[in-house]
Amino acid sequence: MSTTDKTIARTEPPVVELKDVHVIHKARTGKLFKPDRVHAVNGVSVAVRQGETLGIVGESGCGKSTLAKVMVGLQPVTSGEVLWFGQPMRLNHAGRRRLGRAVSVVFQDPATALNPRMIVRDALMDPLKVHGIGTPAEQAKRVSELLDLVGLPQSALNVLPRQISGGQRQRVAIARALALDPQLIIADEPTSALDVSVRAQVLNLLADLKDQLNLGLVFISHDINTVRYVSDRMAVMLAGRIVEEGPAEKLFTDPDHEYTRTLLGAVPSLLANAEQQ
Repeated sequence: MSTTDKTIARTEPPVVELKDVHVIHKARTGKLFKPDRVHAVNGVSVAVRQGETLGIVGESGCGKSTLAKVMVGLQPVTSGEVLWFGQPMRLNHAGRRRLGRAVSVVFQDPATALNPRMIVRDALMDPLKVHGIGTPAEQAKRVSELLDLVGLPQSALNVLPRQISGGQRQRVAIARALALDPQLIIADEPTSALDVSVRAQVLNLLADLKDQLNLGLVFISHDINTVRYVSDRMAVMLAGRIVEEGPAEKLFTDPDHEYTRTLLGAVPSLLANAEQQ
């Protein structure tokens, strides 16, 4: 995207914007008439624009996956605003249908995200059929284009998910997420179930697709090194709050919050442990 295009994109509303969002769950602990409450998301304000990657990092249970569910309309908010292209997100039938085309999700484990009894061709064609997009010939052409986009051979169309590697399955899952030309992709720990040798390939693919298709990308991980690798901006979550947000390089080289420094401080020790094993 040219400098002029980036300037124009900045003047447009974000693809998704959260304003002071709270999500409170009732816990199974506590008294019958006064159950405990868990503040899964606590006053979060954040926005994602087309053509940029927002990385969300934090330990397990910090609220990052709940935040992702809010962004795709799968988690109602207790209070606050969720805006899509500057307009309130409406979760009626028509609103969910529009949302289903505008945003896609890439999950952690492609083995569970893909139907094990459905060949790749049918898995990629399914979203097009559900939304009534194109003739059968146009759908077949689109499916072929999707395989090219994610770097898979056309022979992969006729195999079941179990017949290909984990990295190839994740590429199929990414292709499926792209089927409806979304403006935003939420990638929730998309490389944690993969072998180390193929993680960088999938990360590079996501980065290339973001640039090529001018996508907004939300990349969620507990691994701050991985988040830094793919992100333009980073948001660090702790106990349901975003405790620090800013350019990825700045957060990595000059963090302001103690928790961000703690996450960064753990990276060398983890690498050292890996080398010792």
